[in-house]
Amino acid sequence: MALTLYALEGCPWCEKVHDALQAADLEYRTEWVEGLHSTRDEVKRVSGQRAVPVLVDDEHGVTMAESANVLEYVERTLA
Repeated sequence: MALTLYALEGCPWCEKVHDALQAADLEYRTEWVEGLHSTRDEVKRVSGQRAVPVLVDDEHGVTMAESANVLEYVERTLA
């Protein structure tokens, strides 16, 4: 799958990104992360930081964090 979203259960910013991806009718995989920043090694490996949400778009070679940036990317590039 070309799109992977790293998200935390109950995170309002992650939910906004989920909603945008679903509204755009995009297929994506969600990787649920742990609540503690110190245990988010996979997120750090792919994005260089431990905060979520992080969207990885393998098809376009894009990895991005910050929900506002991800939402803009979904709207302008993927939708």
